[in-house]
Amino acid sequence: MLRVMTWNIRTGGRDRTGPDRRDRVLRMVDDQRPDVLTLQELRGFEARGVAERFGDAVGMRAYLARSCFGQPVAVLVRPPWRVLSATPVRRPFHHAAARVTLATAAGPLTVCSAHLDPYCGLRRLLEAGWLAAALCRAPGDLALLAGDLNTLEPGVDHTARIARLPAEYRRRHLRRDGRTVETRAVARLHRAGLVDLFTHAGAGEPATAPTAHGGGAEFSGMRLDYLLATPALAGRARGCRVVRGGETEYASDHYPVVVDLDLTPA
Repeated sequence: MLRVMTWNIRTGGRDRTGPDRRDRVLRMVDDQRPDVLTLQELRGFEARGVAERFGDAVGMRAYLARSCFGQPVAVLVRPPWRVLSATPVRRPFHHAAARVTLATAAGPLTVCSAHLDPYCGLRRLLEAGWLAAALCRAPGDLALLAGDLNTLEPGVDHTARIARLPAEYRRRHLRRDGRTVETRAVARLHRAGLVDLFTHAGAGEPATAPTAHGGGAEFSGMRLDYLLATPALAGRARGCRVVRGGETEYASDHYPVVVDLDLTPA
């Protein structure tokens, strides 16, 4: 069984003021023990040795994608899973996207870690198209997009949660008419054939932000973090959940999302 966890750890687990949260992040990763970990909002991880030391601390190897505008993202992989290739998705994302392909007994598995533009729905829609194209070019039929898509899920009434947001944050989730909820990025990925693993195999509450004590005035019980898979991979999902409680309430303003996939190393 392959366990994948995705998590926005907020500014690399460190704030400009206040306590360092990175030890809490490391303890949560150790507790969940994913085989593949996709991380977003990795401020400071581009400095020499930082991503490598973080990976060493949890027994994983880190593959970082740097950002020209925002913050890096990464995919981390635990032995004995073998990496066939690891490259950034080379498009001008606001943050970044990292792509790693693993060898499995069922064929190559491509995992993308992505963090979409937090401010503009039209930019998120464009970025979602780049990700859909990148996954379409992946070898084989097993692919997973994991990350903070900064987009509310389509087909759900978001009126109350949008109304709870301060005006400056409400605009992030509305289209130009000021009324229509912006869900187009996730809808674009659904149209590309990707399956929402929480909807497909999940249990519990799907909201991922904010946590109880991690801050997040820009959130109001929102689902922004996703695991989206090709149909062939979705058929191997054996459970998907948002991890709550304990260290997660303090480690970040987002909760991590975990899925178990019926795959074995090649």
